[in-house]
Amino acid sequence: MTSFFRFIARHTAYFYFLLYCSISIMLMQLQRKETLDAIRERGLAANAAIAEQLSGFRSIFSLKQDNERLFLQNARLVSKLRHQELAMRDASAIRSLIDHRTDGMNRFTIARVVDRRFSATDNMLIIDAGRNRGIAKNMTVLTPDGLVGRVIEVSRNYAKVLPVINRNFMVSVLTDSTRTNGLLSWRNGNEGIAQLEHVPVSSTLLVGEGVSTSDFSTFACRGIPVGRIARISKDKLFYNVDIRLAVDFSALSHVMICPDKPTMEKIELMESQDVPQKEP
Repeated sequence: MTSFFRFIARHTAYFYFLLYCSISIMLMQLQRKETLDAIRERGLAANAAIAEQLSGFRSIFSLKQDNERLFLQNARLVSKLRHQELAMRDASAIRSLIDHRTDGMNRFTIARVVDRRFSATDNMLIIDAGRNRGIAKNMTVLTPDGLVGRVIEVSRNYAKVLPVINRNFMVSVLTDSTRTNGLLSWRNGNEGIAQLEHVPVSSTLLVGEGVSTSDFSTFACRGIPVGRIARISKDKLFYNVDIRLAVDFSALSHVMICPDKPTMEKIELMESQDVPQKEP
């Protein structure tokens, strides 16, 4: 090992000479046009490859932004389309109500059902018509098909409706053919079936005959269809009568409100004492 280092030290000048010659040859090669062109070409190719990769990354971020922008545009278009569909549906429902109104119904107010409480016993409706449109408590709510209920509470722009399908709802009715009076009520469960109460077994009833509101009602306009008799069975003193309701409450969207208010004079007389006081 020592002799190797001595050899290197003794011939250092030759080694430097060879190094200088190698560097000179390399510089001479680099100065050749073909070599410079090849280096430049490789540099351009590398630069293009790097630029392509960077462009790919930029396109990924740009594509994400474009997708977000397109998503927002689609959301706005879907929202507008949905509003237009709802407006067309409401217009169609209102047109149907107007087309089915008789001459006596021209004074009725048309309103939309904007909320509903679903329950097995205590269904409730909210309509978008209140005091600003002349709606008052105890007004009758109906559709061209039949009775919906009565107004029980009113605010400035809305009203609460107690529908037929509520256990607290009752209305005096009259059968169309046999002219039998009864009291319509609703028990828990089926939205399409109500009951006709207080009909003595001595009365005459027919399956399939219509039932309408009567003069005995304290709130409802006379002659509003309620439904048709679907089933009759006898009990000891009274009939058990099922009424197929005229209004499909599951598809109820628009209603009409009758402006006629109940006759308070009649109500006061009905609520007065039945037995007159004895005169001295």
